[in-house]
Amino acid sequence: MDLLKGTTALFLSLMLVACATTKSESGPPPDEAQTSVDDYLIGVDDMVQVSVWRNPELGITVPVRPDGKISVPLVGDIAAGGRTPAEVGKDIQEKLGVYVRDPQVAVILTDLRSHEYLSRVRVTGAVRQPVSIPFRQGMTVLDAVLAAGGLTEFAAPDRSDLYRKSSAGTKTYEVRLDRILSRGDLSTNYKVAPGDVITIPERAL
Repeated sequence: MDLLKGTTALFLSLMLVACATTKSESGPPPDEAQTSVDDYLIGVDDMVQVSVWRNPELGITVPVRPDGKISVPLVGDIAAGGRTPAEVGKDIQEKLGVYVRDPQVAVILTDLRSHEYLSRVRVTGAVRQPVSIPFRQGMTVLDAVLAAGGLTEFAAPDRSDLYRKSSAGTKTYEVRLDRILSRGDLSTNYKVAPGDVITIPERAL
């Protein structure tokens, strides 16, 4: 009997895992916006935050100098221009290893200034004030719509879309703004990426 119960429980567990996997694969990749940011090449005048776990005194937030470098405590000058945050973090981590045991380094872009026009997020359509706003880390669809003053009375929020350019072309993601605003359903409140365009059409009269 115990063996039968154990077998049944294992079967149910596998079924639940399979269902969860199918559901996660049916929608857009949840981390795609973050991937876009992580792939961003740092430029001159971008603001870069360097954090070292358990060593806050080594943390800095500085702009990238005209020579494409930043100065990091203990390490000195590090090339940042034309590299991704992950590449810069790995470089700092390796050099810090001479002074700090097993350093854990995180490099985050806090302000994209070098490609300010290309990195903007745009909201168009049935909003009170169509806007082109600077991208900020962690920004979501709802943040961008609120920055546009919210929806007009003519909006069709259930037919909103997010457009994102990629190497394979432009991808379109359905955004259910009606559910976000009226029900608090954040399943389509995606994190935006630099260059995203959000459109809210008008409803048919």
